[in-house]
Amino acid sequence: MNDLSKRIEYLEKQISQQEKLASLGMLSAGIVHEIQNPLNFVINFSKLSSKLLKDMEEVLSEVQEAFSEASKEEINDILSDLKNNIAKIEENGNRVSNIIRGILLYSRGKDDYTPTDLRELVHEYIWLSYHAVKAGYKNFNVSIQEDYKEDIPLLNIIPQDVSRAVLNIMNNACYAVYSKLKADSETSYSPTIKVSIKKEEGKVYLVIEDNGTGIPDDVYEKLYTPFFTTKPIGEGTGLGLSISKSIIEGKHNGTIEVETKVNEFTRFTISLPLS
Repeated sequence: MNDLSKRIEYLEKQISQQEKLASLGMLSAGIVHEIQNPLNFVINFSKLSSKLLKDMEEVLSEVQEAFSEASKEEINDILSDLKNNIAKIEENGNRVSNIIRGILLYSRGKDDYTPTDLRELVHEYIWLSYHAVKAGYKNFNVSIQEDYKEDIPLLNIIPQDVSRAVLNIMNNACYAVYSKLKADSETSYSPTIKVSIKKEEGKVYLVIEDNGTGIPDDVYEKLYTPFFTTKPIGEGTGLGLSISKSIIEGKHNGTIEVETKVNEFTRFTISLPLS
């Protein structure tokens, strides 16, 4: 069986699973709703505990003369650790809450344009992609450098679709640096992915750049062709970039551009209008 036949067979299996996935989507929506309730308790009680801890500090400051210097130092250390622990609980609780909202948006399957903090969305899905790839590739590691400007306003986008585009491009970036690492395993090559967001001339620019294998000319010409992929059978459907282009340009009136040099870098630049 040739590669084309194998790929067609693989795609047919993928399509046959869509009905099952639709049912799973409904099940997932029910599960995440159930998770959301206890998660809200965790977040709310962490906020309440933070306030109580602040009140405790004020009380202790009024009676600090009753303690020895050693006791004061120990109390301050404990309070500091408690503050850090509570902050981490709230931070990660909010992170899980954001993921749950994303799952719910996917399960609804609606094109709901929502004012969204692009920096938070990109940061979340960049790291989701990294951890997913790391779980699949043995000894995979990469330096991720993020630079998100502070003046980025909320964008009216479809969060679940833009996150899908980010995942697709980040997955490709991870695959590119991993492929180069395998080929150059005995050199000093350091896999690096740079992600930046900036505002300029009425647009927001998201750049995802890797120092991986780059894209040869013959592949570059077919980059957005549906079902075209250079990945092994079972590792890619060839739909990621074509879907990403449709999301950015078709649904969001943006642009997606690629600059690349073989064995040096690939840079994807996504632009989204501010209004």
